[in-house]
Amino acid sequence: MGDCHRCPVAAVLSAKSHAGPRSVAIVGPPNAGKSTLFNRLTGLRQKVANFPGVTVEEHVGRVTLEGGGEVDLIDLPGIYSLEPRSEDEQVTRDVLMGQSAVRARPEAVILILDSTNLGRHLMLAAPILGLGLPTLVVLNMADDLASRGGKVDDVALSEQLGAPVALISASRGEGIEAIWKFLSERVAQPSPVDLPLLNNVPHCRLWAQRVGDNAAYHPPAPPLWTTRLDAVFLHPVVGPAVFFAVILAVFQAIFTGATPLMDGVHDLIAWSGTLVGALIPNGALRSLVVDGVWAGVGAVVVFLPQILLLFLFLGILEDSGYLARAALIADRTMARVGLQGKSFIPLLSAYACAVPAILATRTIENKRDRIATILIAPFMTCSARLPVYTLIIAAFVPDKHILGPFLGARAAALLGLYLLGFTAAFITAKVLKSSILKSQRNSFVMEMPPYRMPTLRSLALRLYDRSKIFLRRAGTIILWVSIAIWCLAHLPLDHGHVPPIEKSLAGTMGRTIEPAIQPLGFNWKIGVGLITSLAAREVIISTLGTIYGIEGESHGTGLQAAIQRDLNLAGAVALMVFFAFAMQCMSTIAVVRKETGGWRWPIAQFLYMTGLAYSSAWVAHSVIMRFYM
Repeated sequence: MGDCHRCPVAAVLSAKSHAGPRSVAIVGPPNAGKSTLFNRLTGLRQKVANFPGVTVEEHVGRVTLEGGGEVDLIDLPGIYSLEPRSEDEQVTRDVLMGQSAVRARPEAVILILDSTNLGRHLMLAAPILGLGLPTLVVLNMADDLASRGGKVDDVALSEQLGAPVALISASRGEGIEAIWKFLSERVAQPSPVDLPLLNNVPHCRLWAQRVGDNAAYHPPAPPLWTTRLDAVFLHPVVGPAVFFAVILAVFQAIFTGATPLMDGVHDLIAWSGTLVGALIPNGALRSLVVDGVWAGVGAVVVFLPQILLLFLFLGILEDSGYLARAALIADRTMARVGLQGKSFIPLLSAYACAVPAILATRTIENKRDRIATILIAPFMTCSARLPVYTLIIAAFVPDKHILGPFLGARAAALLGLYLLGFTAAFITAKVLKSSILKSQRNSFVMEMPPYRMPTLRSLALRLYDRSKIFLRRAGTIILWVSIAIWCLAHLPLDHGHVPPIEKSLAGTMGRTIEPAIQPLGFNWKIGVGLITSLAAREVIISTLGTIYGIEGESHGTGLQAAIQRDLNLAGAVALMVFFAFAMQCMSTIAVVRKETGGWRWPIAQFLYMTGLAYSSAWVAHSVIMRFYM
């Protein structure tokens, strides 16, 4: 599928000595398959730099070449031109122009374009080639182009551009050898060509049209299934209904599909804890390892299958092209609060974690819209809340059907909590956009990719990456908090003996705030969990696991049964409502401060969300105590 054609008049880049691997940037418009190609080339050898979201972050992957040597591939945010309209586009421009304070200018560029949409995407070739960097132009989705009757003469296009051109299919791995050849050889600078003014859109459009015509480019016929599916998914009435049905199916699957795996992980943790405990003599060290580390960290790790199942569904929806349609549907809802569809993408990624979601707001051009999106993003139910919700729901909500096999009571309760967070975000955005952050609403334009079948490789890489992040948190933050709680629960010594846990430092800490949280139905143990969860929301699970483990209550009967004895239904609902609204995450606070340029917004955000969490939890507890207990 297409060799890598080099213009004969290209000047060879002079040899340089390198202190480290050469760096090559992968650049292209959104939805051209840039991330797919990056994952294909780098596999698991990736790291994420301090740039913004899944489609906004700067991913760096090191590849080893067949003839020896290494190259750092940089996956830069998608752009349509070098005239930045948002902060993520500014990142790409600064790196390519050598003006980035974070990264040196790359030594070469791989420009990836969608061959099925070449008439539009070729407009980016002019400014990229005008940079004078050695460039390989990659025409992706060549298999799709051919199957739908389109064609392009890549040899003629190479001559027109004065740069090598390769026809590939990143998803299938076809034609990738041309890229390896480009990376392995001493790359060449593009030869001088008749380029238009680099950032003049009308001239670039005319230039792209002329280049495409001279390369005998014929666009493919519109994909039949895309047209048919869009008639349903983008319908003003049927589209939102389908979207809601998809969400219901996801939440139902999270509970029903993950339960056997969670049970297996729970049994494995219990078995391994018993095995490790048998190898350590009875005493303080055994208690630390079994009651502190194993009970604390294991209480959180058991929820890994559920979190991965959520990300599997999100990956399928994104890779298939459906989420782009969901953003268009959401634009109508966003308009009611003064935002636009571009806010939907960061808010959607907030269901994974608020930190990359806040960074991903750099795609929003309007500064007031961006700040409003930052302030409401933590209301979206992140994956760190999922273990808390799951534990409480499993303990207090009976496992029964509501809509037959399509929706159970537990899935409905989880969906209700997600809707609760979304409602708080919606109302908060409405208040902000009608008062202190009021601004004129910009039009929302988004390119709709064709529907595609997600690849197992892409989904596997996503789940691997998410597992690594989750287990890293379990091995750092959660581990150290579990050890700290165990130590606080054993001090101060009383005449050389461990004190009762309620009289320990941990107990004292919880009892200090107990009067403030008693109206919510919480005891001192929950209070300790609320304090430690400021490090990360899911830490409350490890904290309670450690406390109940020390008391000897979480081994035989399970953490759910232990919590049932300390909370009634009103307290359980209040706890879930509190976590739905509270900003229990120091990492989120830190990134809000960084992205807004000061402490004013994060302090206001923390106080507002904490106040809303407390008052809403109090109302929920009071109502249930009065009418249902």
